[in-house]
Amino acid sequence: MPGGRLTQQDRQQIALGLADGLAYAEIARRLDRPTSTITREVMRNGGPTAYRADLAHRATERRTRRRRQTAPARAQAAPQPHGRDAEAVREYEETFTTVLMASGLPKLMARVLSCLYTTDAGSLTAAELAHRLQVSPASISKAIAFLESQDLVRRERDERRRERYVVDNDLWHQSTIASARSLAQLVEVARQGVGVLGGDTPAAARLESIARYLDFVSERFTRAAEQAREILYTHPKETRDAGTDNRPG
Repeated sequence: MPGGRLTQQDRQQIALGLADGLAYAEIARRLDRPTSTITREVMRNGGPTAYRADLAHRATERRTRRRRQTAPARAQAAPQPHGRDAEAVREYEETFTTVLMASGLPKLMARVLSCLYTTDAGSLTAAELAHRLQVSPASISKAIAFLESQDLVRRERDERRRERYVVDNDLWHQSTIASARSLAQLVEVARQGVGVLGGDTPAAARLESIARYLDFVSERFTRAAEQAREILYTHPKETRDAGTDNRPG
């Protein structure tokens, strides 16, 4: 039934929908389920190209058994702010984590980033992250170092001189620009290969084609990111101040 656990028959329908190239939203509509349920189910069980109903069902049964064993610890968790449903938040964090993993992040790094983004403050200390994720401080330190290298988090000191790890709009923008720069580096290397392999050879032509494509994507990717930052991340106060400056004296 809608809102209940997925059955094996549901998972078979998901597998058939994926094989037919249906979007998650369409599969969800046919099963009368939230799109987030289908997204989480697919991403935690191999992704759209490797999803298998039988394997997904067995994996879910194993996870259910593990959850029952740790149920007392979860029952003692602090209540969610703003009247949120704790189970719905937990499931959403799992969905966010699996999507981040599908984009290339290792599991712990994805869990840390998901935890930070779903925290109202957008920042946590190492101790808070270790407690929430039930991992060691050393693991948190390793994850943060990786995320910093990707421009996905930054460090700040709070009023108690504690080190906090922060996520915000500007960091997401920086990460996007870093991705564009990595494409630009590929363009440069591909064009170096054209000179090495000889301009009239099939290999050189292939590399030049790649370079043109990536150059096109990188340039527009960067332009779109800058435009989005200017339009979407302008604070209302900044807009009002700018309007005030333009008024005649």
